[in-house]
Amino acid sequence: MMEVSVIGTGYVGLVSGTCFAEIGHNVTCIDIDPHKVEMLQAGKSPIYEPGLNDLLERNIRSGRLLFSLDYNSCEKADVIFLAVGTPSGEDGSADLTYLRQAAESVAERLKERSVVVIKSTVPVGTGKRIAEVIAKKTTKEFFLVNNPEFLKEGSAIEDFMRPDRVIIGSDSAFAAEQMDNLYAPLLRQGNPLYHMSNLSAEMTKYAANCFLATKISFINEVANLCDEMGADIEEVRKGISSDVRIGKHFLYPGPGYGGSCFPKDVKALIHTAKEHRSELKIVQAAEDVNEVQKIRMFEKMKTFFKGDLSGKKFAFWGVAFKANTDDVRETAAIAMARALIKEGAEVNFYDPVASDNYLQEMKNYPECEGKLHTFPDMYAVAKDCDGLVTMTEWREFRNPDYESLKKTLKTKVIFDARNLFDTEKTIESGFDYFAIGKHIKK
Repeated sequence: MMEVSVIGTGYVGLVSGTCFAEIGHNVTCIDIDPHKVEMLQAGKSPIYEPGLNDLLERNIRSGRLLFSLDYNSCEKADVIFLAVGTPSGEDGSADLTYLRQAAESVAERLKERSVVVIKSTVPVGTGKRIAEVIAKKTTKEFFLVNNPEFLKEGSAIEDFMRPDRVIIGSDSAFAAEQMDNLYAPLLRQGNPLYHMSNLSAEMTKYAANCFLATKISFINEVANLCDEMGADIEEVRKGISSDVRIGKHFLYPGPGYGGSCFPKDVKALIHTAKEHRSELKIVQAAEDVNEVQKIRMFEKMKTFFKGDLSGKKFAFWGVAFKANTDDVRETAAIAMARALIKEGAEVNFYDPVASDNYLQEMKNYPECEGKLHTFPDMYAVAKDCDGLVTMTEWREFRNPDYESLKKTLKTKVIFDARNLFDTEKTIESGFDYFAIGKHIKK
């Protein structure tokens, strides 16, 4: 058992802290937001993540998980995680303001031989700079470690408890041993832990996310070509993903990637490359393709209605950037709604968990005011609409009641941006049907 402090109760900090408590460590999670801390102390998670509330309640009851507004727990912590946000600046660079502030606060309360771990996603070289920030504030010996996270929203607890790999970046044998002890309960079934330099650990995180983003943009480009040529991307996907060198993950066409990680990390690595007089042409292309892909279905909608969307109303099924999360950051539903509203249309939407976050996010776009309407039901949202648009791959959308849809939709057309539906069944049910890269016989 180790004493652990986690600075930041965002997605990464909260999941990591709770899971470390679950495997037997004493954990204090620290945040500067009184409302959030109060909510967490009551066992309520401010984010939606399957299974997280149960873990919170159990570990709070056990006394292994505490939440605090102050940094006092750092005075006895063996390991201190920095898990604060590193948002994108206007130039694409990662903003390290919160990370520096957290490092300074921690430095004032370190005990001797503490291990300070950067869990936040940071540009290559940040570990050295943060070590310098801490060293200016303390005379105590400490060790700086990079430990990037590879959690997927919607399956974060499973990812933490059964990791594909754990990456430890450090130049200290003592720090490496401490991290081995910290993660030991998760590695008993042979999950690998890799030790490397701080720089390599930082680069590994960015390289992984940018590669996955590139796979998404690649399959979307191929899907768009299938649209033009009459091939079917679902058949093509099966044909290429059966090759073990390629694999099946992240090869599902759709409205592009979003969320808190891929867009930010792609921009940050591109910016880092430019700072070092280099150019990441493939990664830049992935970002360029993704921006266009977000409104790919909008272009099909405009074509179907012969260029005139004025006065039309459309129903969105889902607004989260992916299923099993309430995260709407960089979701394609933002770009789609803005494009439709600009053309004079309105948007109804339904999402099982992300509706409130989406409404809050859309307040940033004044042109959408009064043009967005939330509904509590997946069929009520379609009433008198000129088309249904699938934006998120929630399971409840996968097997629709076509008869109910036919009764509610004014125009019997489905724009399936997630390729959720069976093509023949949808058309046989009396709908015009559009998807991403599917071969649809007219």
